[in-house]
Amino acid sequence: RVQVAESGGGSVQAGGSLSLSCVPAEGNVSRYCMGWFRQAPGRRREGVATIYSDGTVKYADSVKGRFTISRDSAKNTMYLQMNSVEPGDAAMYHCAADFMPAAYLCAVDYRWESWGAGTQVTVSS
Repeated sequence: RVQVAESGGGSVQAGGSLSLSCVPAEGNVSRYCMGWFRQAPGRRREGVATIYSDGTVKYADSVKGRFTISRDSAKNTMYLQMNSVEPGDAAMYHCAADFMPAAYLCAVDYRWESWGAGTQVTVSS
C-alpha cells in the first residue's frame, strides 16, 4: 500500500479551473498506477482519472475533455488539472497509488484499498 497526500482543493466558480496535487510518501510517481476518485455526500464514489507507469491515462466520461491527469517525475508529484468546472464536480477528491503489472489494471473504476485523506473541492454557481 502506498501512502499519498493530496493538496490544492478549494472553492472555484463554475466554469473556472483548479489544480490538485498528490505526492506519494515513498517511491516515485512514475512507478505506480496513480489515480483520483471523488465522493460527494449522498453520492457513490466515482473514479475520475488514472495514470499508469507507462504514461497511459484514462478518464471518467463525466470529466473527459475537462480534466487532465499528469505527473512530474522530477517533482515527484501527480496532478489533476480541472478546467470548466461544473457544480457536479464538487466533492472530496482522493488520490491513490499502487503497483500494477499492466496498464489495463489501472482502471478509472479500480477499487483502491488505500488512499489519502482527500482535498475538498467546492463549486459555486
